[in-house]
Formats: sequence, structure tokens, C-alpha cells
Amino acid sequence: MTTMLKNRLKDMKLAGIANSIDERIEYANKNHLSYQQFLEILFEDEENNRRDNSYKKRYTKAKFPSYKTIEEFDYSFQPSIDKKQMNDVLTCQYINEKRSVIFIGNPGTGKTHLAISLGIKALLKNYKVLFTSVSEMLYQLHISKADNSYYRKLNDYLSVDLLILDELGFKKLPPYSADDFFEVISKRYEKGSCIITTNKDFEQWGDIFADHILSSAILDRVVHHSKIFKIKGSSFRAKGIKNISDKNAENLEQRRESC
Repeated sequence: MTTMLKNRLKDMKLAGIANSIDERIEYANKNHLSYQQFLEILFEDEENNRRDNSYKKRYTKAKFPSYKTIEEFDYSFQPSIDKKQMNDVLTCQYINEKRSVIFIGNPGTGKTHLAISLGIKALLKNYKVLFTSVSEMLYQLHISKADNSYYRKLNDYLSVDLLILDELGFKKLPPYSADDFFEVISKRYEKGSCIITTNKDFEQWGDIFADHILSSAILDRVVHHSKIFKIKGSSFRAKGIKNISDKNAENLEQRRESC
């Protein structure tokens, strides 16, 4: 009887209820639940299951290179970051307002960690997110022109609620890059949010793209309606290397003393 019921529930796309029906029947009998109470917990199971499945699907499509949370971020090592302002953007209100966030800082200062953390928060609030390096996005757009799939690929970067563009300025970009980057930025302007991480100050953006006129147009749209974080701290990676080096030196000294 239960097997037949489970199959019917799955046919009706009620997998959350189907997965918990045995336990819920036992629980209802043991606690003498009313029909209404029984239905309520079944519907709650279904809602939770759909929410979890939605998150898992959106997380996979987001293409994060790693899983980073804001709770793991060491603010004490980067005191230039205003924690209150960061908590403000963690509410994801900027996504509702179609605004953007820009992280500027030297390599290793936690820009990508913060960008991923904001992306994770957005996923938890049911937004669609896509993470990509700038160079990878521009490469994909460029090669899509060869098989006439350019506009379909472009739509991948336009259809999400939050587009995270990592490492702007880390690699020298080819001549065609300014056109494609402008296409993405201009079409998302006031229609969808972006997070951009870069190691270049705004004054240096003209050096990133070959076309200085387009560079100015890109900068104008990026900066407008954006929350900007300038990180002036040291590299987390350099800190880790130093800690390892200090530890090795300490171990070597202890071995010398024991000889």
C-alpha cells in the first residue's frame, strides 16, 4: 500500500512527501495527529525538499571554484574593510536594487573569498548566480562567434540575478575584449547586479582594454550604483607562507638544540 502511494506521489512530482511518508505516518499515529496536522507536516516536507533541490541546482550552475563563507573570512587581517558596510551587502538588497559591488586590492587579499561569500548568500536567498573569471568569460564569448552561438552564450551572462566577474586586470586581455566586456556590462546596467574583483585601481582600467573610449564607457557604468571596497591589507597567502617558514625555522632550531 505504501509503495503504491509512494509511486503515485513521485508521479505527481511530490518527492519530498514520498521520501518522508513512512516516518510521517508512524509519527502521526504515535502522536495522534489530526488530518490537518498530518497534511501540514507533509507539505512542509515537500517545501523543504524543493528548496534544497533548488539550491543544489543553482549552486551547480553558479560554477564557484570553491565554497567560501563570510564566517570564514578573517576581518582582523584586513582592517581596511568596513564590516558594517559588508554586513549591509550581505543582505543582498543591492541585488533587488540592481546595484553592483566592486572589490579592489592586491592579489591574495581576499577579494575572491568575499565575492564567493556574497554569491553563496545570494543563492540562499533564491537568486540565480554565475561565477566566472573575466578572461574565461571573454574567451567563451569570442569562440561562440565561430558557431553563431554568441547571443545564446551572452544570455548565460545576462539571465542570472548576480554575475560575479573575477580577476579583472590579472591577465592581459586581447583586442576584442573591450567590445564583449562592454556588451555584458551595458546590457546588465540597471537590469542586473555584478560583483567585480580587480587588482587595478580605476585610474588603471584604461590599460586593461585596448580601446580607451570603451574603457571609459565601461568604467562609467560599473562605478555608477556600485558599492566599492578598497582592500589595503596584506596577502593571506603570503601570511600562510610566512607562518610555514617561521614554523620550519622553529623546528630546525629545536633540532639543533637537541643535537
